[in-house]
Amino acid sequence: MLGRAAEADTAVLVSLDFGAPDYAESLEELRLLAQSAGVRAVAVVEGKRQRPDSAYYAGSGKVEEVAGVVERLEAPLVIFNHDLTPAQMRNLTAKLNARVIDRTMLILDIFAQRAQSHEGKVQVELAQLKYLSTHLVGHGAEMGQQKGGIGLRGPGETKLETDRRKLDRRVHFLKDRLKKLERQRAVQRRARDRAEVMSVSIVGYTNAGKSTLFNRLTRADTYVADQLFATLDTTSRRMFAEGSQGEIVVSDTVGFVRHLPHSL
Repeated sequence: MLGRAAEADTAVLVSLDFGAPDYAESLEELRLLAQSAGVRAVAVVEGKRQRPDSAYYAGSGKVEEVAGVVERLEAPLVIFNHDLTPAQMRNLTAKLNARVIDRTMLILDIFAQRAQSHEGKVQVELAQLKYLSTHLVGHGAEMGQQKGGIGLRGPGETKLETDRRKLDRRVHFLKDRLKKLERQRAVQRRARDRAEVMSVSIVGYTNAGKSTLFNRLTRADTYVADQLFATLDTTSRRMFAEGSQGEIVVSDTVGFVRHLPHSL
C-alpha cells in the first residue's frame, strides 16, 4: 500500500478532542500547517476522548475508521494533530498501512523547508535530531535505508545503538556550532548597545502580517506569503524615525503557533 500510485503529497488528518477550549483553533492550525508543508488534506477524521490510548493514541474503533478512510482514498500519509510516542507511531503505521507522522514532525518538516540562514538550518537540524533520538525505536530502520546503512562497531552491537551514537555525535557538533553563532550575535548586540542604537522586534502569531509591517517600516523586500512560517529567520534592518535622535534596528521574527516544539 505504501507503494501505491496515489499522490505523494496527500494525507488524512486525524484530530481528537480532549475538551481543550482551543480545539477548533488547533485543528484549523493543523490544516494550515499541512498546506504550508505542501500537503493536500483529502480527509479529516475527528473524535472525542477523555484521554489518549496508550497503544494507538486513538481508540480501536477510531483507528479502524481512519484505516478505512486511508484505504478508500489511497492516502500514503496520516498526520495526527498530537504528539505520538514511538510505540504509538509504530503501532499506527502497521495498523493503517501508511506512513504516520505527528504534529511536531510536521512543524519540523516545514522549518527544514524554509530555513535559509546558516544559524536557522543548524537550529532546525538540531531540533530534528533531538526528536529523532527519542523515536529511533519506530524509525531506526527507515534511517538506515535513507542513509544507506550504518556500519556496526563490534560483534553483537545492535543497529539501534549505532544509530544513537551517530545522532549523539552530530547533536554535539551542532550544539558547539550553535554556541559559536550565539557568541557572534552577542558581539553584534554589544556593539549596538555601545552605539546606543535602539532595537525593536516585531513579534506575534505566524502569518499575522509581521513581515509586511517590517517591509513597510524599513523599505526592505523580505519574503512575504499567506502561509504559516513563511519567515523562519530573524531579519534586521535599520530605519530612521521622524523626531528621533538616531537610527533604530528593527527585527522581523519567527511567529508563534500552538504546541511549538520547545527545541525551536
